[in-house]
Amino acid sequence: MELKKELGFMDVFSIASGAMISSGIFILPGIAFSKAGPIMILGYILGGLIVLVGTLSVIELITAMPKAGGDYFFIMRTLGPLIGTISGVLSWFAICLKTAFAIFGIAGVVGRILYGDAMDHHTLIIISSLVTAVFLILNIVGVEAASKFETIIVAGLLLLMGIFIAVGMFNVNLEFFNPFVQIYDVVNNRLELVSSGSPFTALGAGLIVSSAALIFVSFGGLLTVACVAEEVKNPKKNIPKGLISSIIVIILVYGATLFVTVGVLPGDQLANSLTPIADAAKVLAGNPGYIIITVASLLAFISTANAGVMAASRYPLALSRDKLFPSLIGHVNKKFKTPTVAIISTGLLMVGSLLLPLETLAKTASAVILTTYVLTNLSVIIIRESNLSNYRPSFVAPLYPWIQIFTIFVFTSFIAQLGIAAIESSIGLIFISLAIYFTYGKKNSSREYALLHLLIKITDNLKLGHSLESELRDIIHQRDEVELTEFDKIVMEAPIVDLKSFTSLKELIEVEAEKFSTILGKNNLELENLFFERENEITTAISGFTAIPHIVIEDIDTFHMAVFRCRDGIKFSEKHPQIKAVFLFVSSPKLNKLHLQTLASIATLIKDDNFEKKWLEAKNENYLRDLILLRTRK
Repeated sequence: MELKKELGFMDVFSIASGAMISSGIFILPGIAFSKAGPIMILGYILGGLIVLVGTLSVIELITAMPKAGGDYFFIMRTLGPLIGTISGVLSWFAICLKTAFAIFGIAGVVGRILYGDAMDHHTLIIISSLVTAVFLILNIVGVEAASKFETIIVAGLLLLMGIFIAVGMFNVNLEFFNPFVQIYDVVNNRLELVSSGSPFTALGAGLIVSSAALIFVSFGGLLTVACVAEEVKNPKKNIPKGLISSIIVIILVYGATLFVTVGVLPGDQLANSLTPIADAAKVLAGNPGYIIITVASLLAFISTANAGVMAASRYPLALSRDKLFPSLIGHVNKKFKTPTVAIISTGLLMVGSLLLPLETLAKTASAVILTTYVLTNLSVIIIRESNLSNYRPSFVAPLYPWIQIFTIFVFTSFIAQLGIAAIESSIGLIFISLAIYFTYGKKNSSREYALLHLLIKITDNLKLGHSLESELRDIIHQRDEVELTEFDKIVMEAPIVDLKSFTSLKELIEVEAEKFSTILGKNNLELENLFFERENEITTAISGFTAIPHIVIEDIDTFHMAVFRCRDGIKFSEKHPQIKAVFLFVSSPKLNKLHLQTLASIATLIKDDNFEKKWLEAKNENYLRDLILLRTRK
């Protein structure tokens, strides 16, 4: 069952923004500052810009394949079920970890309000579980309710952050930025400045990169939109606009917020803070400022958690659709049109993730998200080089393949920056993925993928069907909200013949009359005469390239069509000696509307400026059928 399309531009913008503004700005700045000093601001900006570049490939793939599961779906269709399973499980875990981080933040704020300093870790886990349950219910009720809630939360959050930035800009102490490189270490159970220096050194450059790698989880929200792409209205426009505008806004908000925070809090205080923005607000406006930013951080965690549940649950749904997970997990609630079992499974995984240490949560999530970006950019290279006819993204990443190669190199280096613990955690998840694939998925799932099409270009030993191209064709229809006509249904069933050598109209009609005579219960000579009479009255060759021979028979009530291509040409007459596209059909007077619709649809098809070129270049009958079905609609 397809998911309901209910998300517009503001929903896409809010889901992406809400998933990015959370721990990355309300918790991590203190940790990042302790490792680099004020230069970590450049790390945030660098991370955002690199994400913007890397996301261009993500947007291309989403607009080509806007399906639930996002990055998993197109990695699966590019690299196959084994890598697809690894990607899907890794991404599911990554967004669950990131969301658990946000839920942990919500529970911390609620727990402080209810229990003060008496709150212990056990209580924190209980509150986190209850908070998770609330988001599960909200997402089960429907994506529209969850997305509208997300839009309201993000609007309030950006308003509060704007107030903080506006007030703080007039109170910045530039002396706190000198030196621009500051490194802190534990002395007497407290972080104290142990080293400093200039940004214009190898150390400074290295700290910018390491800071960007550390906070990369802050930008993981972009994959959230990929997961819910199937539920976006007009994804060709709303996804590129929503994602790109979200990244730009968040980079600006991050940069301005961090500038104010570093300029307001003394370095030793900032390095020791797990609530740096709230502490800066307290310096600016006392307890009211602290409360306002605490509310803002709560809104940020709520928005991230809500978007995270919405997105993460689409991974098991997509894996189930591809038979890599049991079909029960992919069940869609008939009333709410939401994947109930997948949402509940995701909630259970998030609750389990709460038992992990915070730093492990952040680093593992960052490592997995980085790995996903590497696979995504690799997918663009493979799928473009495979020359799939029905790969038709509405947004095409520029500077191919240099952007993809640059992104793969940079994100791989970022993974190395995260350290051995994060890599070990990722490897552990990979082994879990392999176990799932080899024990369940391998025997249940069999799909074509783009890598096989690429290998065909290298060797002739592989023979493939047309299933991947057919799936991409159907996705284009869903993406563009195309309502298939009776003509489309006829084309799907009609025989399409690729004639290998020059022939004549007489030979063509004799062969088809014999076939139609069996179907219609008519004498084949009678049918031949009807076709020739029609051709003698007015030629059905409507150009030097295309002909539409057709007849109407009184005592039938069916419609039958056959399509022919002959690169060498079919001789219709001396005036039209090389017809290369023939649409031949038999109709009933009772089906006059369908008859006219067929003529109009064929006319629309051949009016395309590139029709003749595409017709001759189509690889085989399947690609000719796709060419007709993917014609421009009026």
